[in-house]
Amino acid sequence: MTAPILEAHDLVRHYLVSRGMFAPPGTVKAVAGISFTLEEKKTLAVVGESGSGKSTLARMLTLIEPPTSGRLSIAGKDVTGASGAELKALRSVVQMVFQNPYGSLNPRQTIRRTLEEPLLVNTDMPADRRRREAEDMLARVGLRPEYADRYPHMFSGGQRQRIAIARALMLRPKIIVLDEPVSALDVSVRAQVLNLLSDLQQEFALAYVFVSHDLSVVRHIADEVLVMYLGAVAEHAAKEALFSEPRHPYTRALLSATPMADPGRKKERIVLTGELPSPFDPPSGCVFHPRCPIAFDRCRVEKPAITGTSGHLTACHAAAAPVPSAA
Repeated sequence: MTAPILEAHDLVRHYLVSRGMFAPPGTVKAVAGISFTLEEKKTLAVVGESGSGKSTLARMLTLIEPPTSGRLSIAGKDVTGASGAELKALRSVVQMVFQNPYGSLNPRQTIRRTLEEPLLVNTDMPADRRRREAEDMLARVGLRPEYADRYPHMFSGGQRQRIAIARALMLRPKIIVLDEPVSALDVSVRAQVLNLLSDLQQEFALAYVFVSHDLSVVRHIADEVLVMYLGAVAEHAAKEALFSEPRHPYTRALLSATPMADPGRKKERIVLTGELPSPFDPPSGCVFHPRCPIAFDRCRVEKPAITGTSGHLTACHAAAAPVPSAA
């Protein structure tokens, strides 16, 4: 078993937000204690509905924002207390691909300049070699080298996302965080980009953190799945275990809303009532209990521990014990 390339232990991220001139600032609890490990050539999918804290977690993993508390280790180095120079070096180890490829590319820069910029800022590589590296990376993501002198508006959405992936690979990172990388693409293009990501993962021995709300995409690419709800872990398991035997009622609700390719297969549709609670004031006990169809008295007063066996972890009282009659 290889050593993890990425380790997160009890990561927490809070934001102080002004609530008016005479009111004390409020605290938004965006991420509330996330832990996991990730090895090279493996993909961890982070799923959950909007507002669950997925993108905040992604920003912490890419060192865009520091955690409020907890520990984050990248390539064996503890990020918590790292100096500015150490953080700069670690930022080349972990890179990010954003959801909107057009918004993440500078419309005033040619593709060549976009790809060469990470090398110009972070290395002393001569200009001719930077030029070759940019053209080589374009070829690796399935684009012609002569495209390097064009501008982003001259490409389709799928081609722009390939360019964004190429830019993320220019510094030869070990970890790539992909924040909804195919949700802005046409369905016909998604499979091509996902297959490209799989090929690049093997070629460069990459570890992926794949942030998504689309479980059909997650089923195609992930090795493990971490389900988040209101900043906390609801369930964490290997892909096969989570899709075949989901234990948390929130996971089951997400899976029931995922379209299936087999029209003859019947499945239970679970509709969650109510809205996602405010991260300013999370519910007491289990944060999911106001919307949970099987919540009972204990759920309302006691926060569930994350427990499980064989790597299948769940934060749910009902999953850990027989369910009493609903209150």
